Amino acid sequence: MAHKFDGSRHRAYPGRPRVEPAVEALVVRLARENTSWGYDRIVGALANLGHHLSDQTVGNILRRHDITPAPTRSRNSCKEFIRSHMDVLAGSDFFTAEVLSWSGLVTYYVLFFIELESRRVWIGGITRHPESCWIQQVARNATLEGEGYLKGCRYVLHDRDKKFCTDFCQTLAADSVKFVGLPARSPNLNAFAKRWVRSVKSECLSKLILFGEGSLCHPLTNFCDHYHAERNHQGRDNQRLFPRPDPRGVSHRGPVRCRERLGGRLKYYQREAA
Repeated sequence: MAHKFDGSRHRAYPGRPRVEPAVEALVVRLARENTSWGYDRIVGALANLGHHLSDQTVGNILRRHDITPAPTRSRNSCKEFIRSHMDVLAGSDFFTAEVLSWSGLVTYYVLFFIELESRRVWIGGITRHPESCWIQQVARNATLEGEGYLKGCRYVLHDRDKKFCTDFCQTLAADSVKFVGLPARSPNLNAFAKRWVRSVKSECLSKLILFGEGSLCHPLTNFCDHYHAERNHQGRDNQRLFPRPDPRGVSHRGPVRCRERLGGRLKYYQREAA
């Protein structure tokens, strides 16, 4: 009799049934990809996809994943700004290199620009004394009509380095390029530029002994050519940025030839014609 009337296996728990994990993941995705959407807007988008949830259920899901409501969520829009302006954004930064001279080690400052959409890098200039007149001339070269490497860019990201003086910003602004200063202690907002500095130092400059400014320009030029046309990039589906066209096409036959730069520090492998 006890087994006959034991209904514990068929007991229904109080409340609504739990939302399926796939639907919950979809709610989180919609909220993160659309920072200005409120609960009702997300409910409507879900209904278009065949999922009918209440606004209260959507709110509970977002609270479980620590996602704030729309008014607060849309204030943290720096990442969204960068994502929506990738094709007109460039990053800029300085890095230093120690070069041997007759008087000992000398610090050189290298200013570069990187297009965020294509990852193309331009060396703006190299100097021992990054004074106002020098960096202003770099800005003129960058925005030169028809030849400047910032053509097509509307915004340039930079940190709070004092070397980015007022004259530099005004020269760029005269050609409709706005300098966007990043908040303090936020290197992730200029991550592509920081990552390129790490690459050029770890793969090239840290393995060389440099004598004079000319010996610094030569490896930088070679690394930029290697970076653009020969190096595979994990952030770009492990593909080369600007591969040189090969009229023979991709061949799976023939001997493999190694192209070396800087005495074998930079290597690129390709097949010879069979």
